[in-house]
Amino acid sequence: MVGGGAQTDNIVHRMAMEDKVPWHRKRNLRYLYFMLFPCLMGIEMTSGFDSQIINAVQIVPAWSNFFGHPTGGYKGILASALPLGAVIGLPFIPLLNDNLGRRWCVMFGSVTMVIGSLIQGFAVNGPMYIVSRLIIGFGLPYAIVAGSSLIGELAYPKERAILTSLFNAAYFIGAIVASAVTYGTQQIPSDWSWRVPSLLQMSPSLLQVALIFFLPESPRFLISKERYEEAFRVLVTYHAEGNEDSEFAKAEMAEIKTTIAIELEHSKRSWMDMINSPGNRRRVLIGSLLGVMSQLSGNVVISYYLGDILNLIGFTDPSFQAKYNIGNQCLGLVCAISTALLVMKFKRRTMFLGSISAILIIYVAWTISSAEAIVGGSKAAGRLCLFWIYAYQPAYNVGFNALTYTYLVEIFPYAMRARGISIFQFFGKAAQFFGTNVNPVGLDPVNGIGWKYLIVYCCWIAVEAFLMWYLWPETSGHTLEELAFLFEDADRAHAATEAVEEQIHSKGVVKHHEEANISETTSKDQV
Repeated sequence: MVGGGAQTDNIVHRMAMEDKVPWHRKRNLRYLYFMLFPCLMGIEMTSGFDSQIINAVQIVPAWSNFFGHPTGGYKGILASALPLGAVIGLPFIPLLNDNLGRRWCVMFGSVTMVIGSLIQGFAVNGPMYIVSRLIIGFGLPYAIVAGSSLIGELAYPKERAILTSLFNAAYFIGAIVASAVTYGTQQIPSDWSWRVPSLLQMSPSLLQVALIFFLPESPRFLISKERYEEAFRVLVTYHAEGNEDSEFAKAEMAEIKTTIAIELEHSKRSWMDMINSPGNRRRVLIGSLLGVMSQLSGNVVISYYLGDILNLIGFTDPSFQAKYNIGNQCLGLVCAISTALLVMKFKRRTMFLGSISAILIIYVAWTISSAEAIVGGSKAAGRLCLFWIYAYQPAYNVGFNALTYTYLVEIFPYAMRARGISIFQFFGKAAQFFGTNVNPVGLDPVNGIGWKYLIVYCCWIAVEAFLMWYLWPETSGHTLEELAFLFEDADRAHAATEAVEEQIHSKGVVKHHEEANISETTSKDQV
């Protein structure tokens, strides 16, 4: 079941890997990559900001007083309104993303989040606060789905996996800023101690609104709309440094154009495409499971309810909790960036399986330490819990943070990509909604089961490990077009490859695969 599609010898991938000129010595590509950060990477900053806003403001007395010291279900809905809003908005994302383009989809999501943040910051009661978070949640997946797709579709093949992995790393920048700001505003003796960070949540979205149209549109989107000259101009500008005679740009254009034509031949561009073949059903299953696993592997417990966890093991000082939380987010950022930069060194399955195995070991050890600290009264065990919470960061980042969007962009072909990532978001946000409502109830030592709730996660994480081992295929070392038929029969995959090669040779793009030398055509116009 692990398998995948037929293995093919891909010209474009080989030419990209043989390119010896680093990205930072290519003026246009360097501009593109630097612009990706404020325009697209910053989208995940909103997710990180939100997780820590909810985590950190619960420590702020003014927030607790304003909302009547929320507990149980009320506390859960204050946090989970955002993922609920995301679930409501997801079915409509492909309509905007596939018809108006990636950039307009990012713009729509970002403007929506700005509106939601303003309402959140000026909320006068609990219902208004919940509605504001529903609005932020509605806009967030529009930006995430379009942004993650656009990064993968604009990136030069050699750096694509690293860039899509860095997309999730931006989560921790938002989390660190939110933690630090909330720690600083704790000292404000009024409701502005939580209103200020709530308003600042719009900051990443304002960057996207201001800068998104400084990025080019996806060449794959342009080709799907038969805007071939525009698409080729994007490829020439950023993948060939303006050289219109570039063999690589011509080969890439031929590959994308041919593969998308074959994809669209077998696609009605509807939701029914997602289940119309065994290969597509497997894609949906993996995307759905990855969404659930990304939120129910124990991370939401730490992201949203760290204060409750620390209270259970005896660390109740708000100042200590805030500092510990900031340290945890800083560690997460270091781990996320480090693993993203190493993603080309290891296979995808190796990283996923290593990650989930480490998470399981850490959760079991954390559960045992919690039992000793709470039941046995061991202070040493309590301090050991602090270590396991920190150890969770590198374990989670190796798989879920570094690979999530890299893997999604790879397993879903162009015609299905927006819907595929939307399905991932649906199950991820649904799992997040479930977790943020159930976790505070389960962790409650009076009305719930306290530390024993961690045992539930241990059992579920073991199930996740088996599912990953059984279902996840290997995707590393291929172009997006080569992966378009990953789960299809070998005949279709080879037919696509032959069609691409025939298109390339008929245009005289390359005479012999072995003689392709991209460095001769991409070194021009360099600084």
